[in-house]
Amino acid sequence: MTDPIADMLSRIRNATIARHTRVDMPSSRLKVEIARILESEGYIQGFKVIDPQPGEPPQAQLRMFLKYGPRGERIITGIERVSRPGRRVYFGSEEVPDVLAGLGTSILTTSRGVMTGREAIKAGVGGEVLCNVW
Repeated sequence: MTDPIADMLSRIRNATIARHTRVDMPSSRLKVEIARILESEGYIQGFKVIDPQPGEPPQAQLRMFLKYGPRGERIITGIERVSRPGRRVYFGSEEVPDVLAGLGTSILTTSRGVMTGREAIKAGVGGEVLCNVW
């Protein structure tokens, strides 16, 4: 697989459309950080890393518990990959764009770790925009 982050976002998008309560995917440190941000911003209920059992593939699994509104409406209505392996997108601290005029969240990887666009502006750092969520 050439783009595991795009695979993660596609799994989340497909699971929310199908109204699943959870979604599993191979784990990595970057995916766990993205899940941490999604949880802190209120897009998912939670997540946990499941260590492999004997006899299973050696890759740990990331399990995300999806969140829906009181009448079953989706909390994550859209999620898109911005920076791809074929086209990297970087922004400085003053150039980080708003997502849906501030209603959405952009997730960046910076020199200080993975953070939201608002946190990057406050910290005065720019970086690579991984994805936008709304």
